[in-house]
Amino acid sequence: MSGWVELTAADGHKLSAYVAKPEGEAKGAVIVVQEIFGVNPSIQGVADHYARHGYVGIAPALFDRFGKNIQLGYGPEDMKKAFELYPQLDKDAALNDIVAAFEYVKDTGKGAAVLGFCYGGLMAWLSNTGGPALGMTPVCTVSYYGGGVGGFASEATSCPALLHFGADDDHIGKDQSDAVAAAHPDAEIFRYEGAGHAFANPDRPSYVASAAKLADERSLEFLEQNFS
Repeated sequence: MSGWVELTAADGHKLSAYVAKPEGEAKGAVIVVQEIFGVNPSIQGVADHYARHGYVGIAPALFDRFGKNIQLGYGPEDMKKAFELYPQLDKDAALNDIVAAFEYVKDTGKGAAVLGFCYGGLMAWLSNTGGPALGMTPVCTVSYYGGGVGGFASEATSCPALLHFGADDDHIGKDQSDAVAAAHPDAEIFRYEGAGHAFANPDRPSYVASAAKLADERSLEFLEQNFS
């Protein structure tokens, strides 16, 4: 079962979120944090995927802070619009919106993981490091090719972290994952040979099925370990 709900962040901002629920009792929740294309069908599909694996999947619409129902594709015009919207994203505001999603799924009684892609991958990491100050301690976090995560590598973590990077990512250099590895030797970090940026998104030309499958298997196993 899936649909849209309205959340209220701590600063009073109201935002929408896509929610997918599993059949039967939930194992917990996975907060899915968008790329810079909004909670589009691709991100909705990720929430649905985790619902099929027994979790409540919830994707807060971070773009709602400056425009409702922004769902972009990956063609040239939408790419252009996405990169125009990207500078408007504020990390502190986005974190508040993720906390609102965390509060919404509290009734599972089993906690929530934060998982994100690209910008969302960075926000998953910041949920790990900055969430507790806002009343959110995730069960664990999963970052897919989190842009800029190396700049926040020195921050203390609050829960287990898994990070996926494409070895051929032309947006995110190896220095980013190396910085996290140096500061957090306990973090699980994987680099995928032959995979570039957005390798896990089947709707994008950069999709690499073998790397996406392996990363997904690792993510599901990581969730099972930390929710058990």
